Amino acid sequence: MGAYILRRLLFVIPTLLGIMIINFALIQFVPGGPIEQIIAQVQGEGDVFEGISGGGSDFVSEGDDSYIGSRGLPKEFIEELEKEFGFDKPPVERFLNMLWNYMRLDFGESYFRKIGVVDLVLEKLPVSITLGLWSTLIAYIVSIPLGIRKAVKDGTAFDTWTSGAIIVAYAIPGFLFAILLIVLFAGGSYWKIFPLRGLTSDGWEDFTLIGKVADYFWHIALPVIASTISAFATLTLLTKNSFLDEIKKQYVMTARAKGLTERKVLYGHVFRNAMLIVIAGFPAVFIGVFFGGSLIIETIFSLDGLGRLGFEAAVARDYPVIFGTLFIFGIMGLVVGILSDLMYVFVDPRIDFERREG
Repeated sequence: MGAYILRRLLFVIPTLLGIMIINFALIQFVPGGPIEQIIAQVQGEGDVFEGISGGGSDFVSEGDDSYIGSRGLPKEFIEELEKEFGFDKPPVERFLNMLWNYMRLDFGESYFRKIGVVDLVLEKLPVSITLGLWSTLIAYIVSIPLGIRKAVKDGTAFDTWTSGAIIVAYAIPGFLFAILLIVLFAGGSYWKIFPLRGLTSDGWEDFTLIGKVADYFWHIALPVIASTISAFATLTLLTKNSFLDEIKKQYVMTARAKGLTERKVLYGHVFRNAMLIVIAGFPAVFIGVFFGGSLIIETIFSLDGLGRLGFEAAVARDYPVIFGTLFIFGIMGLVVGILSDLMYVFVDPRIDFERREG
């Protein structure tokens, strides 16, 4: 198993390199770089895109060394900005410098916030982890019992109407469901039961311990429900199908023939084998909810997490934050893939990835 993990860890390096090369290359063709952002603010335009007349990257043609929209600004000012942001160097050199810094775990500093990228990520990470962890836990708590019940009642009216509800829930986009929750329960048009934004109320520090916990769950309720909906549907059907596959196997018929009760057959024999793929997939489900729902859900509910940070960095063309978070997210995703394999071995020691590869 050690050799398998080592191979997987070594595979992380070329994968991350490919991700960074592709995204760095794409950024070069996106109009409205950080310097144009500053120029737009200096000229009072408010938005860099108002000063863009056509596509292109941060630089205009070789014959004109000024930036789009920089007319009227001193050339020295533009050159000073280029030097400060490192745009006085060719793209290849900038990319190699960035990789060298990342190898030393130096992710740079935000162009506009004057704070290190690592500090920014650490500041926003708890919000996104909270949202992803609660969503995943609730999805498992609801999906596993419901999936088992659907497998036992396969083909009955209960199975039919719950499948219909699950399909409808899966078909609703997370952002649309979030807006629906706001309209219904956050003072949009009907009831104002839950707060509209944030994770805590004003004066939260002065609350008692019980008051802090209650206030936190009061704020997190709608975002968690909105981000759970798709994972809940997938896990329920996965659990049901896993149980159905195991129930039809020979060892289940043998256990029943020995006179074991249906409950003992189901939870004493079938459960472990059927739950292998569901439980082992926990890290992957968490990372899917973490990445998939954080951007839209955090923006809609004004949660100050990594998703919202990435969105704001993309709009502002804050390249150190964009590439730093992309690099960290890439490592997290690849490591979670390895953890998922380890979970399979933990749940069922009979699995041997090294022998399968051989």
